[in-house]
Amino acid sequence: MTRCFGLILAGGQARRMGGVAKPLIEVGGAPILEHVVRRLAPQCLRLALNANGDPARYAAFHLPIVPDEVEGFAGPLAGVLAGLDHVAANFPDVPLMLSVPADTPFVPLDLAARLASARAAAKAEIAVAKSADRVHHAVALWPVALREPLRHALVKEDLRKVSGFIERYANTLVDWPVEPYDPFFNVNRPEDIEQAERIAAALESQRS
Repeated sequence: MTRCFGLILAGGQARRMGGVAKPLIEVGGAPILEHVVRRLAPQCLRLALNANGDPARYAAFHLPIVPDEVEGFAGPLAGVLAGLDHVAANFPDVPLMLSVPADTPFVPLDLAARLASARAAAKAEIAVAKSADRVHHAVALWPVALREPLRHALVKEDLRKVSGFIERYANTLVDWPVEPYDPFFNVNRPEDIEQAERIAAALESQRS
């Protein structure tokens, strides 16, 4: 296990899904969030969920709920900041935080280990996942020590792009293969649910 805290980002408004909480959509007989937790928990010391609105929606998952501190749905960076503050306040001896969006049910089982290894090898501040020539900026390993610079960027500079903040620091990209499926496939639109069901069925058949 990599010595990191895991943050699942669910703070968005899910406009493309009609405002439905995407983590609660069922895929393969279980909510997407359950898939994420199952795959992420063995890789991290603890997990928390960044979510806004009624926290009771997620009570069944027994995760600490960490809402955005920056008002106005400021995007994933606000969720990352909330997570970093949570780690600093409650787990001061944990130096790193792994962030993963809550709509990615098939995140790699070696995500934390590979990001941490690449970060150390490159002597980088932040390690970011990549697949199929696409950089997944919200899937990243962050040093908790960056929380004050991030707060300044969000509050004082009104920075909203995750990539814009990451580019300020030494970073490294870690590439994952996309066969037989992209491990960072996310359920972003209603039509994505069918594709997620196919992937979940294929994974289940491999286990049986």
